[in-house]
Amino acid sequence: METAQYQTTQTQVRVNTFVRSVYNWMAIGLGLTGLVAYYVANNESLLRIIFGNQMFFFGLIIGELAMVFYLSARISKLQPSTATGLFLFYAFLNGVTLSAIFLVYSRTSIASTFFICAATFAASSVFGWVTKRDLTGMGNFLFMGLIGIIIASVVNMFMKSSGMSMIISYIGVIVFVGLTAYDTQKIKTMAMSQPADIDAGVVRKGAIMGALSLYLDFINLFLMMLRIFGGGRD
Repeated sequence: METAQYQTTQTQVRVNTFVRSVYNWMAIGLGLTGLVAYYVANNESLLRIIFGNQMFFFGLIIGELAMVFYLSARISKLQPSTATGLFLFYAFLNGVTLSAIFLVYSRTSIASTFFICAATFAASSVFGWVTKRDLTGMGNFLFMGLIGIIIASVVNMFMKSSGMSMIISYIGVIVFVGLTAYDTQKIKTMAMSQPADIDAGVVRKGAIMGALSLYLDFINLFLMMLRIFGGGRD
């Protein structure tokens, strides 16, 4: 009886430690992105370099996408320190490109939207953690919705329809709220299925991948909400 209780306690400790690591790394990534975005937005020389050359800016975007795909595909073969470094470098680059929001929206609307996003994200994550429902099917459906958003966004780059942009934003909020719950449940399942003798490096890489998933959910949810609630600069 005592042995079973001890094993249950140890399992709970491992789960809590892993989940705490995931959210800590996500918070570090978001903090780094925010600081870099704010710094770049207040540096005219950097703004001219980044946004004065479209090829350079789109090169950054492509580089970010390549890093996400590389990290996701090669995580099992990377050293924990390399995976961590790539995640932080991605957060840094994302901050560089996201500095554009300070040029478009007022700082008040950015701050208020951030807190709305944080509350929505927290509620979605809690739901994903406590629900007994298997969200796998919903996750597959939401992934298709994400593909649709990407295609519609590319098309709207040429159409330049404000109405279409708003529709995409509302749908995007729904998609990323759902993906937050889905990814949280995946992280919970991952944490609870870890064996007692799992290597610490494997745990770190799992935490980095979980942090990356939630980081992407948060950033995209924030951007979709900013299009809806954000006010232009004075």
